[in-house]
Amino acid sequence: MGFAKEFREFALKGNIVDLAVAVVVGAAFGAIITSLTDDIITPAILAPALKAAHLENIQDLKWGAVKYGSFLSSIIKFLIIALSLFMVIKGINRMKRRKEAAVVEAPKPPEYTLQEKLLMEIRDNLKK
Repeated sequence: MGFAKEFREFALKGNIVDLAVAVVVGAAFGAIITSLTDDIITPAILAPALKAAHLENIQDLKWGAVKYGSFLSSIIKFLIIALSLFMVIKGINRMKRRKEAAVVEAPKPPEYTLQEKLLMEIRDNLKK
């Protein structure tokens, strides 16, 4: 029973659950980027180059026996993912900076020397 309880506590920790959610969201994001690259970017931007090479799909590109089309497609996907993540992180950092700028510390009272403190006490006593 101790092992099951310990495993349940481990599996239900916030870090593990957050990691699981991140993996699922990352897989979905990867599918979106794959679709963007294969269905939109390749046909729209690379179509003229592929037509010149008499190909329909970037994965069909090869040089002799070496198929470099898949590698080229993976590079394009990586660049899109890196750019997307950069933009998301940049936005998050901008929001954090705005939050930090909104929280302004109260100004600290100036620190006085012993002589200044004594003079203030004398002044206060004279006022009385």
